[in-house]
Amino acid sequence: MTSTTTEGEGATKPSAGSAKRALAGRLSWGLADQAASSLSNFVVGVYVARSLGVAAFGVFSLAWVTYGVVLNVSRGLATDPLVVRFSGVPTASWRAAAARSSGTALGLGAALGAASLVAGLALGGSVGTAFACLGVVLPALLLQDAWRFAFFAAGAGRKAFVNDLVCGVALVPAMVLAARVGSVAAFLLAWGAAAAVAAGYGCLQSGIRPRLTEARGWLREQRDLGYRYLVENVALSGASQLRAYGLGVLVGVGAVGAVRGAELLLGPFLAVLMGLSLVTVPEAARVLRQTPHRLGSFCLLLGAGQAAAALLWGGALLLMPDRLGELVLGGVWPAASQLIVPVTLAVAGAGLGTGAAAGLRALAAARRSLRCQLLASVCYVGGGLGGAAVAGTVGSAWGVAAATLSGSAVWWLQLRSALREHHRNQNPLNEVRTP
Repeated sequence: MTSTTTEGEGATKPSAGSAKRALAGRLSWGLADQAASSLSNFVVGVYVARSLGVAAFGVFSLAWVTYGVVLNVSRGLATDPLVVRFSGVPTASWRAAAARSSGTALGLGAALGAASLVAGLALGGSVGTAFACLGVVLPALLLQDAWRFAFFAAGAGRKAFVNDLVCGVALVPAMVLAARVGSVAAFLLAWGAAAAVAAGYGCLQSGIRPRLTEARGWLREQRDLGYRYLVENVALSGASQLRAYGLGVLVGVGAVGAVRGAELLLGPFLAVLMGLSLVTVPEAARVLRQTPHRLGSFCLLLGAGQAAAALLWGGALLLMPDRLGELVLGGVWPAASQLIVPVTLAVAGAGLGTGAAAGLRALAAARRSLRCQLLASVCYVGGGLGGAAVAGTVGSAWGVAAATLSGSAVWWLQLRSALREHHRNQNPLNEVRTP
């Protein structure tokens, strides 16, 4: 078990005003970083949708959701334990942990990338080519994501923002070259090339070299959290992948592209949800250490704020003229526009739930969060595929919305129980009643 000594231990305790300013600064960099990441993902999705059309965009989307599964494997094993246990620790401890965590992410990228490459070559066709190209770029994608987690654990959100900005700048010429080729493979390789540039720059920013040889030791030491977070994260992204594959079988690959197009319209919020722990888990951990009685209200403010923002954005999308929608998504717009309301409700429900999820992560309540995620994932797949069987693409979107809102309630019930348990453990005398 590593030391949990916070930065500046032994120094004068900062005033309430300076602590609030520091928190505001970290959250501001977190928002800036997520804005940069969201914009990059949005631009990639829109550019590919406009360049390839709905069928080819569906193939690209299958590779995208597969990447989401692999990304969450890496986060669960490599970077989620880093954020929970090494946020606000002394610099030397953080550097050692970041080197091992990033080495684990790089090793996972190489191993899972090789598996994707072999599977793609065996599968053949346009889908097989997409998976083969995804395998080539996975190491760079996972390493770049690992640096973002490491920087936020250190409270250096500015470096994460700059890293994402470098990735976005590198995407511009890469996407232009891919558009000239005009294939799914070209766009996937361009996306990975930009991530490779940012991953290399992350090594320069941190002054740390990923330690591949210590990945096994990291996995062994963090297994009490890592393997539960692995199952939890894979359940989340695996549910999305199963829904996408099932929707493609039940309705057609064009339906996958339509759903992805609708999600792109809410891209900023979806990207924030995917990378939420970059900002919120480290901050929730700091709140727990410094003012534990405020953790519940912090999580509620976080979740409610995201849900409200998603609803406002969705409302604005409903007012968007068809001409503008076609300008953004091209031929994908007519099908995607029918899904705006249910997809907005699903994102709002997910945003509300992630507030509670951040609290459970900060409390290291891995069993409770795993239980929540497994239940939510089963509901997500059941709602998405059940709705598709009854009413096609629109029915699938409404089924997912209902499942996500229900899952959010489960997260909050578990957080309430976890907070009560933490309070009892911190104040054992509360359980002793003298006659």
